[in-house]
Amino acid sequence: MTEEGDESIEELSEEEKSDEIEIVDPIIILEGKIEELEKEKQYSAAELVNLRQRYARERNTLMKFSGMNLASKILPVLDNLEKAISIENSESEKFIEGVNLTAKTLKLVLENEGVEKIDALDKVFNPSFMEAIAVIPAPEGKEPGTVIEVIEQGYMFHERVLRPVKVIVTEDQN
Repeated sequence: MTEEGDESIEELSEEEKSDEIEIVDPIIILEGKIEELEKEKQYSAAELVNLRQRYARERNTLMKFSGMNLASKILPVLDNLEKAISIENSESEKFIEGVNLTAKTLKLVLENEGVEKIDALDKVFNPSFMEAIAVIPAPEGKEPGTVIEVIEQGYMFHERVLRPVKVIVTEDQN
């Protein structure tokens, strides 16, 4: 019997040892989790750096080639101008017709790209998209602050001012 008692004591001792190991196991598991999370953090940081670099490359490429579409649409306008200039027997009617056709084509290309002429004549002066070059006394029948002459056309690109309209504005005579 003493042998059996000794065996049960040894078994308890092994169970106690396994209890001690279980106490240590959570620490080992947590250390493993910490290492895993640190690796994930490094991977995420590297992925973020790669993403930023890829974004910068794509942005640079986009900026580099952004005007390509407009340039390809303007090339026929250049062709028309060259044809108009190369008219040999200086027929002014054909020359004027060629230049008018070129201007019409260019206006159409710009409109298709989102460029619109700002209509300012006889409108109330708006400093958001108009630039007053001169101010003159209001003639009969004109309200003060009205645009009476456009010196240089202005254009909008979608909702932004591409170039302001340069105008002459009326002022109150008082």
